[in-house]
Amino acid sequence: MSGLNVPGHPDLLRGLETPDDAGVFRINEDTALVQTLDFLTPVTDDPFDFGRIAAANSLSDVYAMGGRPLTVMNIVCFPSCDLATDILPDILAGGMEKITEAGAVLLGGHSVDDPEIKYGLSVTGIVHPDQILANSTVQAGDDIILTKPVGTGVMSTAQKGGLATDAQVRTAVESMAALNLYAAEAMAGIDIHACTDVTGFGLAGHLLEMAKGGRKHLTLFAGQVPLLDGAQDFAAMGMVPAGAHKNRQFFEAHTRVAGGVDRSLTDLLFDPQTSGGLLVSLPPDQTGLYLEQLEEKGISGRCVGRVKTEHINGFLDIC
Repeated sequence: MSGLNVPGHPDLLRGLETPDDAGVFRINEDTALVQTLDFLTPVTDDPFDFGRIAAANSLSDVYAMGGRPLTVMNIVCFPSCDLATDILPDILAGGMEKITEAGAVLLGGHSVDDPEIKYGLSVTGIVHPDQILANSTVQAGDDIILTKPVGTGVMSTAQKGGLATDAQVRTAVESMAALNLYAAEAMAGIDIHACTDVTGFGLAGHLLEMAKGGRKHLTLFAGQVPLLDGAQDFAAMGMVPAGAHKNRQFFEAHTRVAGGVDRSLTDLLFDPQTSGGLLVSLPPDQTGLYLEQLEEKGISGRCVGRVKTEHINGFLDIC
């Protein structure tokens, strides 16, 4: 994108100049549009579950910006002549389940014939211009709350290797398919300073994005991070996707890992996630209330980090 000349606009509140989860465009003093799109290759063998996960993943960016999804469009790539005819309807049905749960409206979409299956959504949401959440507005002293366990990349690798049990796979699938709607609703009445969702950069990578955007020094408490069942055992066996190693290499100049942190756990912190949870930065005196409101929604949130001091380039300590 660096070679593109992209004109600015006075109503463009979040665009290419910031690494936020979605773009935001003001249409009047009370309403702004939140726009995002995302699509995936299959992360599970079940077409219906894949549709659920891909849709939840696409909708997540609107929640991370403090918005509410309004309309969606399907994005489909499918080998029309090579697979059973019931696979694509099942994928779309899974997506429709999550679109309906989110209270959004499906308007249509676009499909192309492609050798590799891909599915996702273009999502338009709304937010009040004064209530936009960004990933760069963390404040010194904030606690960082995580709303889903990590390890989906490792679990997918273990499943492909035939090592994960059916129960472990089902737990991972349900975590990925869970909407971040409820974690967003639990923010009601709380002074949230910053928010993002955990996806391809992994937990550590997205925390570092928050640190760099806010020019802060963050600490990640590795032992506090919730993990999917079996994920650390599989990471110790070497069931770590290439993306985790790329993430670690890409971010290593701005991260420091304490000597006592096990390598398998570190790998999980950089493990690229599909449809991960929200990372929420908030004052420590409101942490307990947010955790209580998450629990009322059936979500086991965990305080996994803290915002420390100013740091001109952003930095993440893992201890």
